[in-house]
Amino acid sequence: MTEHLATRIALRPARPGDFDYCARLYFEGMENIIEELNLNMDAQVAGFRQRWDMTQVRIITLDGTDIGWLQSFVRDDALFLGQLFVDRALRRQGIGTEVVKDLIEEAARAGQAVTLGVVKTNPALRLYERLGFRTTHEDERKFYMRHDRRAPR
Repeated sequence: MTEHLATRIALRPARPGDFDYCARLYFEGMENIIEELNLNMDAQVAGFRQRWDMTQVRIITLDGTDIGWLQSFVRDDALFLGQLFVDRALRRQGIGTEVVKDLIEEAARAGQAVTLGVVKTNPALRLYERLGFRTTHEDERKFYMRHDRRAPR
């Protein structure tokens, strides 16, 4: 993504009416993972509804148009990236990279690391590694990663 395009990306606070939009992007983005892991769809829908917290969600915009969303919050003295989804038509254009770089800078200004958990088969794993995240531990399904502001980028 060019610097010019990066300046056209912004984050806005979520509003109650954003829930359905976020749910649509979530389930589009998670479709393959839900299928691969043979997860119960009813449980996934209920879990999403329970985890979606409007106070933690920001909508990603490009030139004022909603193109994705992220959910982050402070956990254990780090900024935890719980969710990040970009509209399917705009993936692989550097938008996620720019958003995560901005999140790293936001956390650094607050003196925090950024942490996240990523499903092992999620292609976003390569993005996080490229941006300097390091795996701290793993479980059966996910790698848990951390980016310290001192980490190489």
